[in-house]
Parts: sequence; structure tokens; C-alpha cells
Amino acid sequence: MRPYEIMLILEPTLEESAVQGLVNRVTASLDASQAAVTRVDKWGKRRFAYEINHRTEGYYVLIELGAEPAALEQLDRSLRLADEVIRHKIVRMPEGKTRSASPPRAGALAAPRSDQDT
Repeated sequence: MRPYEIMLILEPTLEESAVQGLVNRVTASLDASQAAVTRVDKWGKRRFAYEINHRTEGYYVLIELGAEPAALEQLDRSLRLADEVIRHKIVRMPEGKTRSASPPRAGALAAPRSDQDT
């Protein structure tokens, strides 16, 4: 099995129960295809850097798993068709490495770069 991350951006108007229901459907679909979900991290509502489909915020969910590439094809298709999903991205992680991604801090400023002219 190869390690993957799935980032979901969901409709911000969804109730917590609807978000949990969607996450349960995704994990059930992964379990049915013999993928091993290792972590589900709900980041909550975040403001976008730019508008996506006339929306300014979304509900972020990060899922880490181990799966075979063929197992993700059906999931990718169903996420594309789901009305609750604004965007999704499935990324293959390097072998043997797991990232401990944490949600970005709200209002965090980028550090000034030393190579910029002032």
C-alpha cells in the first residue's frame, strides 16, 4: 500500500452532522476498497485566498491513508460528483514518510524574505 493524503474543501454552510456524514461515507468507501485510513483531521471553516465558485470560505478536512492506486479512482469520481465538495485533491506521499500537518493559523503572516530589496 502507498501513503496518500486527501484534502477536501466542503461547503461552508454544511452542519457538523452533514460534514461527519460525508467523512463517514468517504472512509466507508475507502474501507470497502481495502484502504487503511490512518487519520482524519477536521480543520474547520477557513477563508480562501481567492474566490472559488463565488464562495469565500470552506470547511477543510484532511484524510491520511494507505491504499493501492486503483482503489482511489472510484473515490475520485464520487468526490467530483458530490455537491457538498467544492474542491478535493488526492496526493501521493513519499514512501515511509507521514506528515503531521496541522491547520494553518488564522491570520498568520508570512515571514519577510531576506532576498527582497527594501
